[in-house]
Parts: sequence; structure tokens; C-alpha cells
Amino acid sequence: MDLPLIWAFIIAFAVFAYVVMDGFDLGIGVLFPGFAVGEERDSAMNSIAPVWDGNETWLVLGGGGLFAAFPLAYAVVLPATYPLIIAMLLGLVFRGVAFEFRWRDPAHRAFWDLAFTGGSLLAAMTQGMILGALLQGIEIDGRNYAGSWWNWLTPYTLLTGLGTVAGYALLGSTWLVWKLEGPAQDHARRMAFRAAIATLAMLAAVSLYTVFLDAQYFDRWFSMPSVLFAANVPLLTAIIAFLLFRGLAKGWEVAPFWLSLGLFLLGMAGLGLSMYPYIVPDQITIWDAAAPDSSQAFMLVGVAITLPLILAYTGWAYWVFRGKVGHEGYH
Repeated sequence: MDLPLIWAFIIAFAVFAYVVMDGFDLGIGVLFPGFAVGEERDSAMNSIAPVWDGNETWLVLGGGGLFAAFPLAYAVVLPATYPLIIAMLLGLVFRGVAFEFRWRDPAHRAFWDLAFTGGSLLAAMTQGMILGALLQGIEIDGRNYAGSWWNWLTPYTLLTGLGTVAGYALLGSTWLVWKLEGPAQDHARRMAFRAAIATLAMLAAVSLYTVFLDAQYFDRWFSMPSVLFAANVPLLTAIIAFLLFRGLAKGWEVAPFWLSLGLFLLGMAGLGLSMYPYIVPDQITIWDAAAPDSSQAFMLVGVAITLPLILAYTGWAYWVFRGKVGHEGYH
């Protein structure tokens, strides 16, 4: 049993689960200034009220799993991205405080709305930039990070950050198409059209930039036999994009959200194709960074017990609050 590969899959699953479950509420925060003050903003906020505070579970699982299962990668990646990680965590904290206080401090609601937007935008931007910093390469000397405090700040990381913001905005707007009704839903659908165009444009730009960023990335996409798999990614992306625009134009409510998630899934598939078998591109492979098999096997027992419980609880929460929401919400 290839334990490092299993753990790589678990961490990738945790990252995707985080994108699925926290991406849309970060996207709602990014779009929040575009909503009308009052009932429309309240309805948007209430659509995520029952579920938003459990989403960081997946962020903890991904980060904790990286630390425990791939300690060498953790020791290299974190020093290379400390400013971004600190900024992301501050954004998530500030967003959470703003979420609660906008209901309990109505006299300063405009401030808390601004804080909610700022925290969401900061978290989304830094998450994309962390990905970009990893993909563009990390300087290593032996087993240590050898770069400077600012190596992460490049045009490429800014592009991946903006792409993530656009993608989260798409998830947030399609979530609201699903959960709202009436004029608020129509407004969300118009936002979804614009967010879909921005997301696809940024996805194309990041993909092209990544392919020519490193010769090994180019080889993985255009050499045999990997090109046989890689060619399916843009094809499926085009099909999903067509269905997404068609669904929004036809007034579909649920499908646009799942199609948006499909775009993210294909993006992750492309990321996996670009990086494999490295966990730190062109420097450290999955097996080089792995903890001893005995440690990984021990941790796998715990994950095998807790992960189904987390999935069951999360599924139950979404099922209970599966209907439409109004501005009165759950507060």
C-alpha cells in the first residue's frame, strides 16, 4: 500500500472540499458590495449562516495533514508563504467577526459589511497567491527554504490570486441563484454571468502562463502519453462552460452551482497533472517529503474514523437547510 500517495489524495480531497464549502461564502463576501442594502444583503448572508463556520474544518485537515504526513514539504512551503498565510488567517478571522457582529451591532452595520467584504477578498486573494507561489517554484538549499521574504510576490501569483477571487465570485453567485428567489435571484444570476466570463478568462490566462512558466510543465502537458489525458481538460472545460451559460440563460437554479464546481474540479485535475509526482514542484517528490510509513499508517486510522463523521455531519447540515432562504434567515 502506497501510503504517501494515499495521504496526497487525502490532502487534495481536503483542499477541494474546502474550495467547495468555503469558496462560495468567500465569493458572497467578495460580491457583497454589489447587493442592495437591506433585504438583499440579509438574504445573501442568511444563505450561508447555517454552514459557514464549519467550512474551515477542511482547511485544518489539509494543513494538519501536510504537517503530519509530509513534514519536509510543510517545513519548506510555510516559510516561503508566511506573509500570505498570516494575511489569509487574519482575513478569515476578521470576516468571521464581521459576520456575527453585523447582526448584533446594527448601528455599525455598514462597517461590518465592509469588514466582511475585506476579509473575504483578502482570504480569497491570498489563497490563490499561495497556490501561485507553490507553482512558480520555491528556492531550496538542502532541506530548507532559501528564498527571501518577498519571493512569493510576482505577476504570476497576482494572476492566480485574481483568478481565485473570480472563481469564488462565480461559486458565490451561483449559490445565491440556487438559494434565493425573486429579484434577488435575478440579480445573482446577472452577477453569475459576469463572474463566469471573468473566471474563464482568468482560467485561460493562468493555464497558458503556467504551461510556459517551466519547461517541465510544458512537457507534462504536451508530451506523450500525458497529452492524451491533458487534452481532455480544456475540452471538458469548454463543455461545462457552455452548459453553465446555457443554464443561466434558461433559468436553471441548481445546476449552475454544480457546473461551477466542475470547473474547479477540472482546474485541480490540471494542477495535479502539472505537479505530479512533486509536492514542491521540481524539488521534492511526494515520497521524498513523506513521514515514516508507521506514522502515516497510525494517522490513517484516525482519519478513517473521523473523516466519515465529518462528511456525515456536513451532509446532514446541508440537507436540513436545503431550501430557499429569506431575509429573516436563521438569526
